[in-house]
Amino acid sequence: MTRKTGPQRYPGASRANWYQDDFGGSAMEVNVVVLHTTEGRSLPTYSGGAMAPNLTAVPDLAAKKLKWYQHFDIETSSRALNNKQGGVETNTLNVCQVELVGTCDPKTHAKWQAAGKEYIYWPDAPDWALRSVARFLAWMHEEHGVPLTGPAAWPAYPTSYGSKGGQRMSGTKWSAFKGVCGHMHVPENDHGDPGAIDFSRLVKYAKDELDLDDPAPEEPTPSKPKVPVFPGRKYFADGASNKYVLQLGKQLVELGFGDHYKVGPSRDWGEADRLNVRDFQKSRTELRGDADGHPGPLTWRLLFS
Repeated sequence: MTRKTGPQRYPGASRANWYQDDFGGSAMEVNVVVLHTTEGRSLPTYSGGAMAPNLTAVPDLAAKKLKWYQHFDIETSSRALNNKQGGVETNTLNVCQVELVGTCDPKTHAKWQAAGKEYIYWPDAPDWALRSVARFLAWMHEEHGVPLTGPAAWPAYPTSYGSKGGQRMSGTKWSAFKGVCGHMHVPENDHGDPGAIDFSRLVKYAKDELDLDDPAPEEPTPSKPKVPVFPGRKYFADGASNKYVLQLGKQLVELGFGDHYKVGPSRDWGEADRLNVRDFQKSRTELRGDADGHPGPLTWRLLFS
């Protein structure tokens, strides 16, 4: 399969628990995100990485934020699903996996609550936690084209365990699926996480991040210049020469980010273009530190909006 069609590291994610060097992984072109819950309260060891997902989100309850850890590149297969030899492929098909630290089990929730433990019960997750997951889903949509859609049924645990809830996909449906789902939807698996997480709110918040589905204003507003469609990363590869490179360069100069051009922008992509794009990326908080100098869909939209 094709890989490396977008950025491979989620901006701001720690690589303190990086497992790809030890376990490798298969190249994929990701168009699915699978959400898990760890059923624990801290970053798991994942048996030294042998059972790790691509990323883990660990709640910092005092700061009201999730701390993200990345274990594998976005488009390198991870290891948190059952993947039967000769089966439909789960880990290795087209899937980026995310573990959310906390529980979806109401019995565990009751036990931890009675013991005064600090944790997230994901079916009743705080707004800030859902928004953080939604920001990741928005980034996956923007940078990797993962649709902000998913299965209609997200039954509560333990109904979601096995096939009791009727939500688990067949092999055929799984192979055709694109979007966001839970561990409980994946064939060849019996886990029921993340249970009754508020998926509709996750999708709403992700679309809010991207300014999608905004209602039309009641009163006419001045029209904004139309943002040109992002042509694709291949037009900004080393040595590329085309009209889009020149279009981007002129916009950088217009916005005051042309310092690295000796004469001015040209049709040929080079180091000066990359440095100017990097300076622009560093200036925008929306990019959350992802300043590699290579324009993607979000960088392009911010440049021309």
